[in-house]
Amino acid sequence: MIGGTVAPSVLLDVRPLQGPSGKRGVGSYATGLLKGLIEQGFDSQLTLLLDARLPEPELPPGRYRSAASRRRYRGNFSAYEEAVALGADLARLRPDVYHAIDLRLPGRSPCALVVTLHDLIPWAFGGSRMWGERLRYWLGRRLLRRADLVLAVSQSTADDAVRFGGVDKKRLRVVPEAVDDVFKPSDGASNRVADRFGVKSGYLLFVGALDARKDPASLLRAWSVAREARPGLQLVIAGEPGSQAPPVMLGAHVLGHLSGPELADVYTAAGCLVFPSRYEGFGLPCLEALACGCPVAAYRNSSLPEVVDGAGELVADGDADALGAAAAKLAGVTDRPWKPGIERAKAFSWRKAARDTIAAYKIVAR
Repeated sequence: MIGGTVAPSVLLDVRPLQGPSGKRGVGSYATGLLKGLIEQGFDSQLTLLLDARLPEPELPPGRYRSAASRRRYRGNFSAYEEAVALGADLARLRPDVYHAIDLRLPGRSPCALVVTLHDLIPWAFGGSRMWGERLRYWLGRRLLRRADLVLAVSQSTADDAVRFGGVDKKRLRVVPEAVDDVFKPSDGASNRVADRFGVKSGYLLFVGALDARKDPASLLRAWSVAREARPGLQLVIAGEPGSQAPPVMLGAHVLGHLSGPELADVYTAAGCLVFPSRYEGFGLPCLEALACGCPVAAYRNSSLPEVVDGAGELVADGDADALGAAAAKLAGVTDRPWKPGIERAKAFSWRKAARDTIAAYKIVAR
C-alpha cells in the first residue's frame, strides 16, 4: 500500500547502468531515481531489469527484485531486436507498468508503458552532424508516441517531445532530475584539489564530454577572454573527453573521469563552471555545480534557463566573448560557497522526482 492505494508492480529498466551510459546523465538519473523510490517505500513494488551478459552494477540496498534479459545485438541493430524481444520479456515478467529510462522500447507492450525522455538532441540540434545518432535512435523515437506517459526531464525536452517525437501533450509530464547527496560544499576541498591535481582554487571549470555540441572552441575562446580580465586564470576539464574531443586542449588541466566525492571537491574549489553547451536536455553539471556552491556561466538555450535561473549568468547563445566575461566576473566573487546556487539547487530533489514518478505509475496502471 502506497498512499492508501494498492501500488502497481513496476519493471524498472536499469540496463543503462551496465554500459558506458552508467557514467553519464542517464546513469545518474537511474541511480538517483532508484534511491528516491526506495526512500518513498516503493522498492517492494520494483523489479529491476538487468542484462544477464554484463556485470551487475553497484545498486543501493532495497527490497526490490531483479530480472534478467538477454540480447544478441548491440549498436545500431539493438533497437530492432529490443522492439521484438522486450515485448516477450514483459509478457514473461507480467508487471503492471514497464518504465524505460532510455529509448530502448518494445514494439508492443502487454502492460502500461512509462518512458523517461532525457532529450531528442539528434533531431533538435546538429543538422547533418547527427545523422548517425538519428539512425541509432530512429525506432525509439517512433515508438515513443505509443507510451502511456512520457516523463520529460525539463520543459524544453517536453516541447521537443511534441515537436520532434509526435507525443500528445496529454501524455506528457515534466519531472526534473536532481543531484546526488554527495554534491554539496566540502570543507578542505581547495587543499585536496591542490594536493591531488596541482591546481589552485578559483579556476574555471568545465565538466562533461568535449563533443561538438559542447563547443570546445567556444570554451577556449571564453577562457582566453576571461584571462584578459583575470590574468593567470586556469581552466580545468573534468570527465571523459569523448570520441569527438579535440586532440589537445592547450594549457588546460584535463582530469578525466572522477569519483563523486572528487568531483564535488573540484566543483567546490572552482571559481566558476563555464558551460558553452549549445543544447541540453537538462544540464546536470550546472545543477551539480550550484549544489556545491559554484556559480555557473552558460549560454541561454534549451533547458539551461530552467536549471540555472538566477543563480548564475546566462549569455546569448554562441557569444563566447560574453561567456568569458561572465565567467571572469563570477570567478571574482569572494563569497563562497555561492549561496544563490545552493538555494537554487534545493528546488530539485530525488524525493520529489520519485513522488511524481510513483504518481505516474498509478495513473497509467488504472
